[in-house]
Amino acid sequence: MLPKDPMILLSFVNTQLRDNYDNLEEFCRVYEISKENLIETLKNIDYKYDKTQNQFV
Repeated sequence: MLPKDPMILLSFVNTQLRDNYDNLEEFCRVYEISKENLIETLKNIDYKYDKTQNQFV
């Protein structure tokens, strides 16, 4: 289960991407979530996914 609070979700996702996953697609597949929904949720708090950093910035 992913955190519901967007700021906590951001921290969780970035930590997971940094430590365990090579890209956002892999993370979303493992957690069985929609990449588009995740991107939209974090976009609402002014973060976007940067492929080169493999992080939301």
